[in-house]
Amino acid sequence: MLRDFTSPGALAHAEDALRAPRTETPSLENWLPRAPNAPQPELSALAVELASGTRLSRLRSNWEDLLARADTANAFMNPALIRLAGQFYPARTCALLVWRRDAPRPRLVGLWAFAIGRAWRSAFPVSILTAPPMPHGYLACPVIDRDCLDNVLAAMLAHISADATLPKIVCLECMGADTSTTAALIRVLAARGSPSRVFAQWLRPKLASDLDGRSYLEGALSSSSRKKLRQHRRRLANRGALQLSVVTEAEAVRQTFEEFLALEAAGWKGRRRTALLSRASDANFARAMIAALATEGRAHIYTLNLDARPVSMQIVLRAGPAAFTWKTAYDEGLADFSPGMLLLEDYTAALLADAGIDYVDSCAFNECGYMAAWTERAAIARLWFDARPGPSPVFAVLSHLQALKLKLRKCAKAIYHSPLLHWR
Repeated sequence: MLRDFTSPGALAHAEDALRAPRTETPSLENWLPRAPNAPQPELSALAVELASGTRLSRLRSNWEDLLARADTANAFMNPALIRLAGQFYPARTCALLVWRRDAPRPRLVGLWAFAIGRAWRSAFPVSILTAPPMPHGYLACPVIDRDCLDNVLAAMLAHISADATLPKIVCLECMGADTSTTAALIRVLAARGSPSRVFAQWLRPKLASDLDGRSYLEGALSSSSRKKLRQHRRRLANRGALQLSVVTEAEAVRQTFEEFLALEAAGWKGRRRTALLSRASDANFARAMIAALATEGRAHIYTLNLDARPVSMQIVLRAGPAAFTWKTAYDEGLADFSPGMLLLEDYTAALLADAGIDYVDSCAFNECGYMAAWTERAAIARLWFDARPGPSPVFAVLSHLQALKLKLRKCAKAIYHSPLLHWR
């Protein structure tokens, strides 16, 4: 039987996954730190800069150079997107830049951006630093030169701690939990004695394989699923010319993105008011974001067309050797043909064939949705910590109240969905 990855209910459920923490644990004790891979530069050789606005618009070449050396690529830390988030959303955004000065020219070795304001679903209206710095961002990891992870993070936390204009509590909504960057953060927090708390941990699909598309999908999907998809593809092709298009040219990406916005709004996301067009701020930011990334060659749109009309679309963002399947939409009137899964087959093969891509982050809330068919998984966590060294009574109280609120909400949802409540 073909798994139903295209139904509105399944995708709607996926949006709720991040709102219901899977596992609660009070610390990072179970995440084993790994030793640094290389000698670290002296802290005295590092300079930290707090940047925003115009300054970020001048960092494109520095950003591209850093991506080539980064331990973890993150499309949502692109300086252009950070600047745009500050323009289209009310929360103030900022970026910590770390420069290495023990070279003929200063070299960017770290970038971490935050929104300053109330945390998502926070128990109290307390201003904190939140990453990623914009809505519809799905990875909080800083982008740091792989050869100086520990000291760059130490310099960043020291700057946050000392800067009177910055909150001291940091909320990482979607932190990659299985990276060397996170291992370095654990070491630095432990060395500083800074308190931390993990509020949720989960897995999301990831594509990372040396196989070609056909071989990969043969292993990822059952024979019955593949047969069913072949039938769907033939039946859909009987209705007209069925063709995959991959749009990469900047102006074409901008125009095709308007088609995506309309397709998304016409479906269940539009009805639930979660489509990008449902809020002017989201739509305006998304348009500016795609335009900026397309200019850099970092936004591609994969479309399955029926007689030149899109029936399924996937937005893919690029950052260094990583790709991010950011947003997807499909024609619900053709849901019986599984257009989302048909497009997944096509772009999975295309991404695996791209020599410039090492892995693909699904940006999924959990293991529901189209990309659950991928066999690899990335570990993600929601992590809070206090950047100041030593014990923090304020953090202890706030994190306890936040955990209590999440537990109460989880209990309330369980009661609401209980069969006994709806028994007549």
